[in-house]
Amino acid sequence: MDSTTAFIIVSVMMLANGSVLGLLHRDLPVNLRPAALSWQAGTLLVAFGCIFFAFEWLMPLPLTVTVANAAFLFGLVAYVWAVRRFYGLQPKLVDLVPVFIGSFTVFWFSAIHPNTKVRIIVVALAWIWLMAAAVRVLLAHRDTALSRKMLTSILIAAIGFTMARMLFYIFLPMELDFKITDNSSWMNLATPLFMTVLPVVGATAFVLMCSDQIRRQWERAASTDYLTGLANRRTLTETGAGQFKLAAERSRRLAVAVLDIDAFKAINDTYGHEFGDKALVHVADRLQAGTRKIDLVARSGGEEFVVLLNDLDLSEAEVAAERLRLSVAADPFNFAATTVPITVSVGVAVRQPDDRSFADIMRRADKALYRAKQEGRNRVELAA
Repeated sequence: MDSTTAFIIVSVMMLANGSVLGLLHRDLPVNLRPAALSWQAGTLLVAFGCIFFAFEWLMPLPLTVTVANAAFLFGLVAYVWAVRRFYGLQPKLVDLVPVFIGSFTVFWFSAIHPNTKVRIIVVALAWIWLMAAAVRVLLAHRDTALSRKMLTSILIAAIGFTMARMLFYIFLPMELDFKITDNSSWMNLATPLFMTVLPVVGATAFVLMCSDQIRRQWERAASTDYLTGLANRRTLTETGAGQFKLAAERSRRLAVAVLDIDAFKAINDTYGHEFGDKALVHVADRLQAGTRKIDLVARSGGEEFVVLLNDLDLSEAEVAAERLRLSVAADPFNFAATTVPITVSVGVAVRQPDDRSFADIMRRADKALYRAKQEGRNRVELAA
């Protein structure tokens, strides 16, 4: 198989792959579609460049190599932007710098001062620049997804091949008009095969990244409260049961604070549900800011919140609950030019030796909360 045939074959593979990505992107969540479209654009641009190389004999050499290499470089930029958009980042115009440098160099050293070796070196450096930019973004987001590691490894391997290819041609004796599409070197055949790595193998890794992201989004949606972003009742129950078991097995302390916004129905009735929703988010933020990293803040429903206070006895839990109560009371809620003071009542309970489950602690904390409401609200009550 000669290099021209190889370019034709890989072009067909890339076009097919790009078409599949076009069909898949419509089924992706809205936040992932821009990234998928960017990856598809990169694949089609690289395929376009390969087609130009495959039929270079139909056009003047300067036109062929300039357009083909520009397509490759723009394709790599599209891959970089796909990775950026995947993580919610905006594309950077600085990524276009190697495109213009590489394209101008190719034109100059093909049309004005023909020199294949210089073209190869400059284009290789531009490829490395762009692929390294994508690697930096991937390494900056160290999630545990295997697909991210796979794509990172593919890009690093591609950088390694590009460097090896550049060094090979640097030390290869060649004429100024040497062509990389003839059969004079095994590297000329290896190059089009290498061109399939990102459009085909890399695309598979990228699709898997999208799949992992969707799975994480579903898991997050199932475990968090849609309004406040706090843990929901399901997560509270599961985490509470786990913490209770651990505390019982290792004789550790565990406290629970149940908080309820005072007169929340009146706030909703007076200012509307949108105002009430914003007030819930405000209280959630205050509670989150006032707890430790080892504590769990959850919205158990309506205007009620629960905080799991790890490794605190009753007096320490009372101090922590009082701090949360004061934090909410000291920061009146302001929305739509309206300021409303908000307070919470708190019931606190700790694990007792005769407790059989996390639900036992919750029941006592709820009773303490009821007493706080009965005693005038905006106060902390301890379970008996």
